[in-house]
Amino acid sequence: MKTPVSPQRPYQEVGEMLRNMITQKQVAVGERLPPERELAQQLNVTRTLVREALIMLELEGLIEVRRGAGIYVINDTPVSRALAHSASNDAGPFEMLQARQLLESNIAEFAALQATREDIVKMRQALALEERELAQATVDQSEDGDRNFHLAIAEATHNSMLVELFKQSWQWREDNVMWSQLHRHLVDSDYRRQWLEDHKKILAALIKKDARAAKQAMWQHLENVKQRLLEFSDVDDIDFDGYLFDSWPLHSSLTPDR
Repeated sequence: MKTPVSPQRPYQEVGEMLRNMITQKQVAVGERLPPERELAQQLNVTRTLVREALIMLELEGLIEVRRGAGIYVINDTPVSRALAHSASNDAGPFEMLQARQLLESNIAEFAALQATREDIVKMRQALALEERELAQATVDQSEDGDRNFHLAIAEATHNSMLVELFKQSWQWREDNVMWSQLHRHLVDSDYRRQWLEDHKKILAALIKKDARAAKQAMWQHLENVKQRLLEFSDVDDIDFDGYLFDSWPLHSSLTPDR
């Protein structure tokens, strides 16, 4: 009886195509790979799938991403294939963000209707911690304020299953090697100031018990996270507008009933 083969994720399929280009000597060691945009067109996939595939090959030791210079082949034999044998938590970083966007926007909507005064106090405390962390921010500094704020919103639902779903999704992010590798390309932590402003908008909606505004604010926050990570980690064009998934059309669900 044959052991069933786990289906590959989309970025892994793209990574295999790129890996074959290298191992079959279409691109030699020391040479530069074509820009992400060209690879996406050549393989007929989105640029973000290419981005995730390149992160995988970087972890395998096949390529080196040089910001502002491009992607260079440094080996034609994978040094590590840890991702290929990972039984779980091998999602791409942008796939993880999409899942969080769908989950947490609905959590925020429900929390707006359930939050107590004590819940709001916890959120304010989390934002205060986030501000203190930003005052002495470095790229590698902890993001406890960020996590505490999102956790406080989940806890404001007073639904233990939603809290556990949030905790698990955050832990998957912390343990995900693809996510960690993506963040190694960030050159500063200024982007976190935008997250703080996003969080303040979310809190304002929750204080008003405006469920629709809370959902929209959380959805937009995670959309901003996705777009900034795409821009900051890009090695070819800092202003490109590609994305992996068509974002959930939240605006349609927020259109007033007629």
